[in-house]
Amino acid sequence: MSEAALMILDTRRLLCPLPVIRTQDKVETMEAGDSLVIQCTDHGVINDIPAWCRINGHELVSIDEQDHEIVIEIRVGKTS
Repeated sequence: MSEAALMILDTRRLLCPLPVIRTQDKVETMEAGDSLVIQCTDHGVINDIPAWCRINGHELVSIDEQDHEIVIEIRVGKTS
């Protein structure tokens, strides 16, 4: 069994819907159980990425807001 990967995706300065699109594109290259940390500045992701996770079977691990940056960690669920 391989070890789960941790990847970081920088979507700072991108506006909706680009952070979600970039997240989706990155997750398609990952395996189930891998984690993705998404760095964002568009506050829309606070609602958009958790909704995208629910729809697509991924786990929202955390949302952390500091100053003008939002850091979201997700765990990849089922993959196609």
